[in-house]
Amino acid sequence: MTDQTASKSAAAPAPPASPRERGHWANVWAQFRSHRGALMGSAVFLFICAMVLFGPYIWTVDPGYQDFRARNMRHILACFSLPWGDVANCFLNPSEMVSINVTWAHPLGTDNIGRDTLARLLFGGRISMAVGLTAMGIALFLGTLVGVLAGYFKRIDGLLMRTTDLFLALPLLPLLLLMVLLFREPLSAAFGTEGGIFILIVTGIGITSWMPTARIVRGDVLALKEREFVLAARSIGTRPGRMILRHVLPNVMSPIMVSATLGIASAIITESALSFLGLGFPPDFPTWGRLLNDGVQYMQQYPERVVWPGLLISVVVLAVNYVGDGLRDALDPRIRGR
Repeated sequence: MTDQTASKSAAAPAPPASPRERGHWANVWAQFRSHRGALMGSAVFLFICAMVLFGPYIWTVDPGYQDFRARNMRHILACFSLPWGDVANCFLNPSEMVSINVTWAHPLGTDNIGRDTLARLLFGGRISMAVGLTAMGIALFLGTLVGVLAGYFKRIDGLLMRTTDLFLALPLLPLLLLMVLLFREPLSAAFGTEGGIFILIVTGIGITSWMPTARIVRGDVLALKEREFVLAARSIGTRPGRMILRHVLPNVMSPIMVSATLGIASAIITESALSFLGLGFPPDFPTWGRLLNDGVQYMQQYPERVVWPGLLISVVVLAVNYVGDGLRDALDPRIRGR
């Protein structure tokens, strides 16, 4: 009887691990998964990234091709502007589409010189997303470097923080405009028009956006310096470089990851603002901000030219902000589990 009981207990499945027995990243994922807004934001952001990466291979229309016979075509959804009885007929009857200047060849319409709007949105999304990710990487590198050095080394803390305060006091948009006017021509001559402007914009956004990350990282490093494991590592003679890389930096990854998500949204908005002002990429190199700039003068006759790029910018920024909110809740142990 005892042997049968022992065999049954051995075959019984193990009880599920409690939250304390699970690993750190398992707890983070469980908390992140419980945030519906963060999950939806992640799905939308990944979908848009896949769309701009692989969309041009599916919709193979050249974004720079000019078809003057198809100028100012309306988007396919214009069929819904007809009386309800003619909506289905519009989608199926080519002659009805022609009557309202709509064609399946250009489902989102064309601009004033016949360039396909969908192709330009997909191609421009690559540039806008690349600018956001690259500028975010530069800002995170500078902010993390300054924050860790200022928090760990007391001698240079005052100098680095006063430098941070100086950058915070500078107006962002006028400084970027000045950088564009001063360095646009030299960089374009050295790296080409598109390459030079890309380097200029991502560098300008990156070196003017690292200050909040530096302040957050510095505060966390100051708190970590007094923790027991850091004091123990210091007592056995661990060098400062190894201390930072092995013990300090992994423990400040949470605010860095949150800053990364918010930095992408900020960089995309800044690039769109520069392109909207006509100081970003050239007209034949579309970004979402450039498409907004091109569509402003036709906004009354063709409002969709402003709606499509503006909608994509808004959706990406909203999705990234939701992801950042979910990461903040998941990575903060004081909030996790509520």
